[in-house]
This record gives sequence, C-alpha cells and structure tokens, in this order.
Amino acid sequence: MHIEEFGDGEAKGEEEIEISNNSKLGLIDAKRAAVGVGARMLFYPTLLYNVVRNTFEPQFHWWDQVDEFLLLGAVPFPSDVLRLKKLGVCGVITLNEPYETLVPVSLYNEHGIENLVLPTRDYLFAPSFENLCRAVDFIHRNATNKKMTYVHCKAGRGRSTTVVLCYLVQYKGMSPAEAFEYVRVQRSRVLLASSQWQAVQEFYSLRVLKVDKSSCMDSSIVKHHLVVPTSQNLISFDDSTFVVISQADIEGYIADSTRDNLNKNSILAELSFVCRLSYFWLRCQSQKKIKKRIVCDMKAIESCSIEAEQVGATSHGCLAQSVVVKL
Repeated sequence: MHIEEFGDGEAKGEEEIEISNNSKLGLIDAKRAAVGVGARMLFYPTLLYNVVRNTFEPQFHWWDQVDEFLLLGAVPFPSDVLRLKKLGVCGVITLNEPYETLVPVSLYNEHGIENLVLPTRDYLFAPSFENLCRAVDFIHRNATNKKMTYVHCKAGRGRSTTVVLCYLVQYKGMSPAEAFEYVRVQRSRVLLASSQWQAVQEFYSLRVLKVDKSSCMDSSIVKHHLVVPTSQNLISFDDSTFVVISQADIEGYIADSTRDNLNKNSILAELSFVCRLSYFWLRCQSQKKIKKRIVCDMKAIESCSIEAEQVGATSHGCLAQSVVVKL
C-alpha cells in the first residue's frame, strides 16, 4: 500500500514538473513573439535613423574593420555589394531574420561572395552555440586563405558583435573582456544584451577552455565575468536591454560619472528620436491606407454614376432620375 501511494505521488510530481516546464517554454515563446513584433515595427524607423546618422556624422560608420580580414557593421544594401567586393570581402555572415535582409543570396553569388545566413532575433537574443561555431569557423577559414569576411546584423552592435568576440577569443588569444574592449575601440557603439554576453562566456568556456558543458556555469571563469546584476553593474542602452559587465572585467568601462551622465542623456535623446520616427512612420502607413480606401470608394461611386447615365440613355427619363436619386 505504501509503495502504491509513493508511486502515485511520484507520478504527480513528474506531471507537475512537466506542466511547469511547459509553462516556462510558453513564456519564452511569448517573449520571443512579443520581441519579434516590436522588432518588425521598429526595423525601418531605426534603419532610417542609422542612415541619417551615417550621412551627417563622419564618425558614424556603416562598417568598421576590426581585424586584418574582418569587417563588422550594419545591414548592407544591394548597392553596397560592389563596395564590399572592392574591399576584398569574399564572405558575408548575415545574422538578420528574413524581414531584415536587404540583399538576396543570389546577388552575393553573382559577385562571387559566399553568404552564410544564421537568422537570429534582434534585441534580446544571441546566436546559438552551434551557429556561433559555424560563424567562427567560416571567418577563420577565410582569414587563413587571406580573404575578408563581413559580419553584420541590423546595426552592427549586438548580434554581429557576439560573433566577432567569439572569433577573437578563439583565434586571437583574448579573454571575453579583452575582446570586447578591443572591438569597442574599433567600433565605439557596440553593446551587448545580457544573453549575448552570456553566449560569449559560454563559447569561451566550452570551445576555448574546453570546460564541460554541465559544469560551464560553475567554472571560475564564468563566476568571475558573469556577475549577479545590480544597478551598478547594468548599463542600459537604446535597444531596451542590458549589458552585464563587472568592473573587474572591463576596468574603466564607465569610470567617470560625468561621462556616464552624458551617455544616459545621449541614449535618451536617441530613444526620443526613434520613438518619434516610429510614430511618424506608423502614421504615414495609416494615412496611406485611408487614402487608398478613399480612392477605391471614389472609383466605385464613379462607376455607379456611369452605369446610371447608361441606364438613362436607354430607358425612360424618370427611371434614370430615380437611379441618380438613390446614389
């Protein structure tokens, strides 16, 4: 009897665990869906914002060279393919989702450029460990053959930086903190979400230090770099997420309080501008739909008037008059 009761209790426990896991997966899927909707709405306004800054700010580069055979930057336009080719680019790593991709693979193929597509959701997400390995091997193979690789996401800040950091820690002998600081010198606006920084740490532990995956989060290297978030360790930025970096990792990252205030002010200014741009873009879209509907209605009315005139020409005048009155 006791054994039967224990078995029932154990079965219930397993069911509860399964329900709990399913609910967690449901929350993750909901988060991905919500972020996906927001990313789609903000893609064109933020892309326009980057284009404007690139046009009027000399220091706002569309891409930057971070290593001898490595470029890091924003999503290229079809007109950029020839420019990249002239720079010696033979491979492109695309971390955008399909709606963010502006250059088809066929166009790269026409110019002899190999395109590795690793779709990754924007803002709060990082490439998977498998995709990071594929991207790093792709860059290393090209660099070994003295070929340039261009790594890009939408703005060249988060997803693409994650890939570049993983390449540097594996093949340039840098720690994650050293790699981040090195890239930041070449491209000052790079910033990572906490999940992206964690992905770099995991890659460093598993592929560079060869730490077993089950003990990855217990290793001293992860404990040293990945700290419990506090208000002092979190740096907010305009992609609505956070960078988890301790002072021990990057000395003097934001050491000056005056500089910190200036950064916050600039971030708020960027956020304000992007929000206004998003509102303007959505308003334009809605006005286009309204105008299109009005044009369709006017065409329908015009069509009905023509039919009424045709009826009036072939029928009694009173009948034509009644048709016009109904309209």
